[in-house]
Amino acid sequence: MSILQHFKDRYESTQEEEYSLEEYLEICKKDPTAYATAAERMLIAIGEPEFVDTSKDQRLSRIFSNKVIKRYPEFSEFYGMEDAVENIVSFFRHAAQGLEEKKQILYLLGPVGGGKSSLAEKLKSLMQKVPFYAIKGSPVNESPLGLFDPAEDAQILEEEYGIPARYLKNIMSPWAVKRLHEFGGDISQFRVVKMYPSVLDQVAVSKTEPGDDNNQDISALVGKVNIRMLEDFSQDDPDAYSFSGGLCKANQGLMEFVEMFKAPIKVLHPLLTATQEGNYNTTEGMGSVPFDGVILAHSNESEWQTFRNNKHNEAFLDRVYIVKVPYCVRVTEEIEIYKKLLSNSSLEGAPCAPDTLDMLAQFSVLSRIKEPENSSIFSKMRVYDGQNIKDTDPKAKSIQEYRDAAGVMEGMDGLSTRFAFKILSKVFNFDTTEVAANPVHLLYVLEKQIEQEQFPAETHEKYLRFIKEFLAPHYVQFIGKEIQTAYLESYSEYGQNLFDRYVTYADFWIQDQEYRDPDTGEILDRSSINEELEKIEKPAGISNPKDFRNEVVNFVLRARANNGGKNPSWLSYEKLRAVIEKKMFSNTEDLLPVISFNPKASQEDQNKHKQFVERMVDRGYTEKQVRLLAEWYLRVRKSH
Repeated sequence: MSILQHFKDRYESTQEEEYSLEEYLEICKKDPTAYATAAERMLIAIGEPEFVDTSKDQRLSRIFSNKVIKRYPEFSEFYGMEDAVENIVSFFRHAAQGLEEKKQILYLLGPVGGGKSSLAEKLKSLMQKVPFYAIKGSPVNESPLGLFDPAEDAQILEEEYGIPARYLKNIMSPWAVKRLHEFGGDISQFRVVKMYPSVLDQVAVSKTEPGDDNNQDISALVGKVNIRMLEDFSQDDPDAYSFSGGLCKANQGLMEFVEMFKAPIKVLHPLLTATQEGNYNTTEGMGSVPFDGVILAHSNESEWQTFRNNKHNEAFLDRVYIVKVPYCVRVTEEIEIYKKLLSNSSLEGAPCAPDTLDMLAQFSVLSRIKEPENSSIFSKMRVYDGQNIKDTDPKAKSIQEYRDAAGVMEGMDGLSTRFAFKILSKVFNFDTTEVAANPVHLLYVLEKQIEQEQFPAETHEKYLRFIKEFLAPHYVQFIGKEIQTAYLESYSEYGQNLFDRYVTYADFWIQDQEYRDPDTGEILDRSSINEELEKIEKPAGISNPKDFRNEVVNFVLRARANNGGKNPSWLSYEKLRAVIEKKMFSNTEDLLPVISFNPKASQEDQNKHKQFVERMVDRGYTEKQVRLLAEWYLRVRKSH
């Protein structure tokens, strides 16, 4: 099917369909969505959640304490926002049940560049998925059920068509009242249309922004008189009125109020009656206009605090349902956000050296989380990301302890994703000859940007400390390991030998037996075995060797049983693998002739160097990056 045909079909599928009032009531009998509220239709559009049992995933089990969590496929691109999404969905669920939320304004509160607008855009696009029914010609797309009198007609509608009485709360608009008089009270003359909400046509979806304090009046919300019509109609006639306000257009749908608390309070008053009573007044003293929709607002922390601290606003505060949208504080999810942003740009295919996005995500998250007492902020960042660091940092606390100590406002300040993405753009374009990103350029760009931003002195110092104390040293380790891994051809064999020897020694040490080396006949007593084990453990900083040895031996004995009595691969046990790699790489002198880009003394070195570069390229680096990073690494190693 061609794209043009596809567009045409899609367009036709959302066109209005017209019915008589009788036909509409018959549809209601079979299909309850025909009279569903905006909140109910939103729930249908969001769809059912997937239940994730986090106990089955090591990382998630640590983050969510083994709980079963809900994930909504429609919000799959909102990484690390499970809580905010769940709160939004529960708002719609409660509103759909006709509870207090039905009368509240959904308010997204969070820092700049944290995803509030993206969430609002998503909700507006979801609103467009499910159609609704309205009286044909009504300037406020009102529900046909508003034509009936709840006191007189509710029982008949429930008995004959199964429509519960709570759906008959709406009043008729002044426009419908005038038509009813014209029809001499015969409501069968009203026609009903099935419509799809549309952002483009401003049908059941609208957006309002705060204007100037001096000239913004409530007409932005409730509409105003149409001067051209005053020749033919009196000023309080519905046909002389332009129902152009945000509330008029968003009836039976969603109205987004951007930066709501920047608007003067008098402008916000119609929102109160619209949400509480389901109707609002016009500027011309006509009858009230029905409103059965959802009001979605968002603004930044500072505006909310100013608004909240003003005693005059208490009536309003009680009617706001707050959903906090903090910054992401999990490194893995932050990286996914960068990948999503890159995939929407021309940088999508540009080379990005390993650890670049990780480093930027770590820096962003460090800026957003509160510094803990008696523990390193870097450890806290890793615990938040679901890493298990008990062996390497015994002072690290549990995720719950960190959260409790930080309080509920964590993640509400720090560096935004926008800031991070601007940094990333500079890094990709840093080199004049190739569009590519790597961590060394990232460190440089970050430091320069921190100087330029003119943060308060304390924040400035803190950000520089993160770079010097955490990012740079960790990257030295990381790139060192990358280089050494690419260098060691017989790397895996060497690793397996170290693994097998460690396991054997640890087993004899636990059993308190001497060990006789089968090749040399040399006998090692318990203290000599301990020395050999420490040679491997010390470079890795294992703080509790006794437990570590027991754990390793237990793991290997279990694995042997399933592996025909043979030791498993040294790569199979992450904890010991890390320890062995540290041991393998504690001596870097052998590397120099192979990895440096200076002229080579021998053909053999030349070949080894070429193979080293090829293996680095296989790992995701460009040749230019290999040279830059290897030279940076050698320089940094010398200075340490």
